[in-house]
Amino acid sequence: MSTGLLTDISVFILALLVGFEVISKVPATLHTPLMSASNAIHGVVIVGAMVTGAEAHSTAGYILAFVASAFAAMNVVGGYSVTDRMLQMFRKRPGAGTDRRPDGKA
Repeated sequence: MSTGLLTDISVFILALLVGFEVISKVPATLHTPLMSASNAIHGVVIVGAMVTGAEAHSTAGYILAFVASAFAAMNVVGGYSVTDRMLQMFRKRPGAGTDRRPDGKA
């Protein structure tokens, strides 16, 4: 095994451990806003998948690029759909202010 490959694997494993540790410490009430704020960062993953596809010269490379692109796209779309659902909770419902009495009192 080459030194470069061993270094890359070590960095990948350390990034996994640090990422898991950081995310596990986030309270549940902050997880959705944190995820919605990081949707732009997930765009970098799509760019990485496209670069992987551009640099691929074998069938395995093309398959890896396709899988990476599919997972990155699911991540971005899922993040935005969760954000949209979260923001819908704060919108006024139609007819929400119509339960007042005619004299203007609640």
